[in-house]
Amino acid sequence: MAATISLPLTANAAALSTSTSDISSAASTTRFVEVDGRKLAYRSVGKGKPIVLCHRFRGVLGLWDPAFIDALAAQEYQVITFDYSGIGLSTGERSYNPGAMVKDVRDLINALGLKDVVIGGWSIGGIVAQIYLAMFGQEVSHVVLLATTPPGHLVKPAEQLFYDAAAVPGIGLENFTTIFFEPGDEGSRLASRQSFERIIAQKTPRSPDVPADWAISQIGTTPRNPVFPSDDVLNVLKSTKTPILHIGADHDIIFPVENWYALNGQLPTLNLITYPKSGHAPHHQYPEMAATQIAAFIQGYA
Repeated sequence: MAATISLPLTANAAALSTSTSDISSAASTTRFVEVDGRKLAYRSVGKGKPIVLCHRFRGVLGLWDPAFIDALAAQEYQVITFDYSGIGLSTGERSYNPGAMVKDVRDLINALGLKDVVIGGWSIGGIVAQIYLAMFGQEVSHVVLLATTPPGHLVKPAEQLFYDAAAVPGIGLENFTTIFFEPGDEGSRLASRQSFERIIAQKTPRSPDVPADWAISQIGTTPRNPVFPSDDVLNVLKSTKTPILHIGADHDIIFPVENWYALNGQLPTLNLITYPKSGHAPHHQYPEMAATQIAAFIQGYA
């Protein structure tokens, strides 16, 4: 069982944002905040400007690549990851409705007393981050999106392969490579094995897996278009002054990067980076480079 520290919501906010940070993923502990009748499990690595990362579909604490988290923390950021309500070690009602998931982010940020936050998200977590920007943009300094989708109609939909692979229970290297990397490229397969081994080797146990049958029932078993039907959020992206970075891959089987490029000229603050011969986890294939580019983006728009 992961070591835990329960922190009451009445604790000093400033102390929460600094004293609950570990120096590395290897040393990280799972902590809790109690808010609105549930406990939210989270981990915090590093010190500095806070970056709150919203997880992917079926993602739980311990499934971020520690090389990526540590590389971000080394850039003098406090990197916070968490389990959504009812998922992993968090209690409450579970849901993959992004609107409901935004409440988890909001409650966690308030409970930890975080200010001037970088909101980030991977995959479905990137949808959550975009909605958070639309709702609480005045409190967000930057947005970092990892292999996610923009709102609205897609010029290139997902591949059926993702839905078939995402319905497989547990975590195994072959499926991990299929979903998150580029199986047809030797370098990407090697990066997948290295990332998988880093994740599995972590001393702090990961949160319990998300049940595959429940998870796939929430998103369906075939591609949808649009995935994220929100004119309101798209209009915010078209008018915001908040800097936005998207790091994607040239072959993402669930959220093709082509959908972001189709919005060229419409999103005034969007920065796009695309990694070659990679898949749905570009920041796991290139953890140090992704962290360095994220830091440069944040510092460049300080």
